[in-house]
Amino acid sequence: MGMLAKALGSAALGLFCLSGAVAAQELPKKLTWMAYQTTSSGYAQTVAIGNMLKQRHGTAVRVLPGKNDVSRMAPLRDRKAEFCSCGATVWMGQEGVYMFADKEWGPQPLRMLMSAFADTALTLMVTESSGIETFADIRGKRVTFVTNSDSVNWSFGALLAFGGLTWDDVEIVRVSGTGADYEAVLNGKADVVFASTVSPLTQKVAASSYGLKWLRMPHDDTEAWARLQKKAPYFVPTMATVGTLLSEDAPLESSNYPYPILTTNADQDADIVYALVKSMSENLDDYRTGAKGADGWAVENQRLQWAIPFHEGAVRYWKEIGVWTEADQAHNDRLIARQEVLLSAWAEYSEAAADRSGEAFREGWLEARKAALTAAGLPVVFD
Repeated sequence: MGMLAKALGSAALGLFCLSGAVAAQELPKKLTWMAYQTTSSGYAQTVAIGNMLKQRHGTAVRVLPGKNDVSRMAPLRDRKAEFCSCGATVWMGQEGVYMFADKEWGPQPLRMLMSAFADTALTLMVTESSGIETFADIRGKRVTFVTNSDSVNWSFGALLAFGGLTWDDVEIVRVSGTGADYEAVLNGKADVVFASTVSPLTQKVAASSYGLKWLRMPHDDTEAWARLQKKAPYFVPTMATVGTLLSEDAPLESSNYPYPILTTNADQDADIVYALVKSMSENLDDYRTGAKGADGWAVENQRLQWAIPFHEGAVRYWKEIGVWTEADQAHNDRLIARQEVLLSAWAEYSEAAADRSGEAFREGWLEARKAALTAAGLPVVFD
């Protein structure tokens, strides 16, 4: 931490030496930024960041909420939005699985800028009235399944695996989007939801007649964690102290992954990415109190070796403040090489399978994907 603290101190000093006019010129006057729905912690954090950018740089950030993965990712794909405050969807986009196995998508050349990793948790929220005490107790209970939200559903399924369960072991309650899943609980139609401990809607559940409970995920249960991470390697153990019913005195042994994950396309202008990461890092105090979990954007909370590669503009800043290591670079290079394998396999397969459509196209792609990754000596993960 000594080296990191010195680097942060140097970066802060550099901020005062930098002309505000020059910094402003590096960011465009307008940005479009996708996010989860207005009731989400990710949306609240993105709005707070946008307010900071407006005050510091005169940049107007248009934050567009999307209720599912398609509505959040399509504008990024179509270059109608520069950035997305996304979730695990970005990992699926890189991998070309679920909705990205469709002919209109394919593996996406995505890059992350930075992410929020606070002392929160992303896990399963259950109601007090359900009688659920452990993950295994979810068997036979009513759980939400969000239409067109593969990231939420895949993460939910991985967490079920922590308890040795699959979707076949539960009663599925289909809902239209994030937010609607909590409403299903509040209407007495569901018992379990995939949730962030800082989602404002968890407070409504806690205050309702159904009550709220967070289930413990023992970090020493190696078999359970192996089942979870085999399906979703982006999950990591955490001790959550921030969120509904949580505190330093009442922590939760749980799971988490970065959220939101600030994501863009590989071809995004590196100077804009650099300026954005720099401003978000050095002006954290301007927005950290604007939304729960915003502390997670701090430089010391960045996971520089995660599941998708960092953009070159972000790497430039991490190097500048001295926190980017040779190991980080090697990890990033491996992830970019993985993307190249997937993109090459997609180009070859989509041309050869031009006459296929629907499920036949999807199944053929997943086989081609598996073959390409296996030939390259890379883990398939989604199999």
